[in-house]
Amino acid sequence: MSYEERDAYGMYVDNGHKGPGPELMGADTLIGDHVHNMQNEHLGEIKEIMLDMRTGKIAYAVMSSGGVLSIGEKLFAVPWDALKLDTVNKQFRLDIDKEKIENAPGFDTDHWPDMANPQWKNQIHSYYGTPAI
Repeated sequence: MSYEERDAYGMYVDNGHKGPGPELMGADTLIGDHVHNMQNEHLGEIKEIMLDMRTGKIAYAVMSSGGVLSIGEKLFAVPWDALKLDTVNKQFRLDIDKEKIENAPGFDTDHWPDMANPQWKNQIHSYYGTPAI
């Protein structure tokens, strides 16, 4: 399901395609979006969006992968800067091989990391090749 199908309020009007999607989007409309790599392999789906309350910016998208009906799935905090919105296919793109995401630092639903920890933050950004701002 894409953000257009989850637009319960009719907030996404066509403003002349000025960007890769609506200029502003509700976070709730992105939950459940699929994430594919550049080879169009399915990597997972967006489960949560984490905001940095000090800066007011999106820090991470929590992506799930594997498992069946949420049982046995692994969660990954993907730096927001590593994701690109693919408006044609109504999904996100992550420039990473499927094998690399399978070996990425992850966690399960009962053991979330301290995402505010600077050491953890540096490890995640280093893994995905994004700057830790």
